[in-house]
This record gives sequence, structure tokens and C-alpha cells, in this order.
Amino acid sequence: MNKILQINTSLHQDSATSSQLADQLARRLMNQHSGDLIKRDLGELDIPHLSAEQHAGFSLPREQRSPAQKQAAQLSDTLIQELRDSDTIIIGLPLYNFGIPSALKAWIDHVARAGETFNYTSEGPKGTLTGKQVYVIATRGGQYAGTDSDLQTPYLQQVLGFIGLDQVKFIYAEGLAMGDLRDQSIAEAKIEISKLAA
Repeated sequence: MNKILQINTSLHQDSATSSQLADQLARRLMNQHSGDLIKRDLGELDIPHLSAEQHAGFSLPREQRSPAQKQAAQLSDTLIQELRDSDTIIIGLPLYNFGIPSALKAWIDHVARAGETFNYTSEGPKGTLTGKQVYVIATRGGQYAGTDSDLQTPYLQQVLGFIGLDQVKFIYAEGLAMGDLRDQSIAEAKIEISKLAA
């Protein structure tokens, strides 16, 4: 059975194109593999950005953590366990000011933890979340894929690979703010999604 973790990251939650395309892929994969789905909407979850105190608490024994550190660690543990339990991860990703949504950055800061999702070794850091397929549904108002202005793709490949998620497939829906290109781009993304889940 395929266990799917869907992470929607748009401020506009379910009404966002990235969320709707991610929903489409999740439904198709569920129908194909009769899997279980965990859906995280980061626009709704409102993951806090880490403070220095909270970040320091990750490396402390549980009994030595302050209340704020315990709360942050508990959320981090939950989000990491969702990744561990999943076989497939779907990320709905809009483009904000050439980067990823701040909610996704907060999620990354909670799941990229030494001793949990990566370990330092004599050969360098090694991610622990291996053997999982990641699909990123990237929606943009302009056209950036394959250009120097696409800062999302290399960043996500780097940070996801750092924690062991190195099987990453990007599906782009671009030109969504460029008039007639919008419908065509969304249609092409849907076709690609249908092929992935065929």
C-alpha cells in the first residue's frame, strides 16, 4: 500500500492552483495504489518560525527542554514521523518573490534535524529519509524553469536531498499571470500528472 504525504504550501490554501494540481495527483495515486493519504496544508497549520531557544532545544535531552522547546520538538517529531511513514510525497508549490513560501521554509526548519533526518559522518552529512518519491507541483505567474531566475528548483533539490529525499520530480505550470498561457499551462500540467499516475 502506497502511503502518500501531501503538503500544500500556498497562502490561498485549497483555492490555489498548486493545491488543486497536487490534489489531482494525490487522487490519482490513491486510486491507482489504494493508498493512505495524509494532507498537510501549511497555510492552515501555521508552523511557527523557529526561535534560537527552540532550535537549541532540538539537541537537548527531552527532560532538559523548556516548555517552548518541548512544544517545538513535539511538532518537529510529528512532521518528521509523517515523512518517515510516507512512500510518496507531493508538494504543491507556488512561487513567491522568486522563492518558496515562508511556511514551507518553516516546515523545512522543523524537519531538517541532525540525528533525525540527517547525520554527520566522516564522509559528510547523510540523509536518512531515503527510498521515497517526491513530486513537486510548481506553479508560477511567469516562466522561469530552466533559467537563472528559477531559484526554487535547485534549492529544493539541495535541501530535500540533504535529508535523503533525492528522487524528486518537478511538474511545472508556468505563465499563470500571462493571459492565454494560463489555461494551456494548466492543461499541460494535468496531462503530465495523468501520465505519472497512469
